[in-house]
Amino acid sequence: MAEIRAATVLPARREEITLHTSDGLRLVGELALPADRPPVATLVCLHPLPTAEGMMDSHVLRKASYRLPALAGLAVLRFNTRGTTSARGTSEGEFGEGDTERFDVAAALEYTEYHDLPRPWLLGWSFGTELALRWGLDPLVEGAILLSPPLKRAGDADLDAWGADGRPLVALVPEFDDYLRPAEAQERFARAPQAEVIGVDNAKHLWVGEPYVRTVLNEIVRHVAPDACPLPTEWDEPDR
Repeated sequence: MAEIRAATVLPARREEITLHTSDGLRLVGELALPADRPPVATLVCLHPLPTAEGMMDSHVLRKASYRLPALAGLAVLRFNTRGTTSARGTSEGEFGEGDTERFDVAAALEYTEYHDLPRPWLLGWSFGTELALRWGLDPLVEGAILLSPPLKRAGDADLDAWGADGRPLVALVPEFDDYLRPAEAQERFARAPQAEVIGVDNAKHLWVGEPYVRTVLNEIVRHVAPDACPLPTEWDEPDR
């Protein structure tokens, strides 16, 4: 048995993908699927702010794709929003301040539908939480998990819309977040009565450190694929 560490990459079927937006752009991405079984659900990852180095490879999203297909049977779809660059490449277009990115969210969800990926959940981090809140109430979406939500571009009207809709909304809020901390988050998210706000002791906005990554991944799985929770910390097959 080998310990699962920050750089561990577990078995999965991984393929480079291209998303096509309704306003004519091509977005680069990757889909990771369980190696030996159909996925039980799908995470559609929405990355942090691209003007602050956010991208599909931002570490929590990358580690979700490295571990959760094997450990929880999840499909993990990551992509660069318009104008964003990572090792996978650069998506066409220009940063749209979260407005034109609505086409990017729609393109990712259309991809899940076309490829029969089951039970899509949005997994947003920072800027990605604002895309989820503003543009994520698509009929395909089962719910949303929000990491370090700033509630800047997304506001009360978006929370009211999610509250009226009733679909699951989970916010993981670091104790020492730069933008929104747990007490204020409880007040703000009260507009969506179904929202579950989880304060994470000692964590910061960027979730640096393996203990915080494990907390995040366990909370994701607890809501999306509860039969796989808690996640193991060791793996009995060689990494690849």
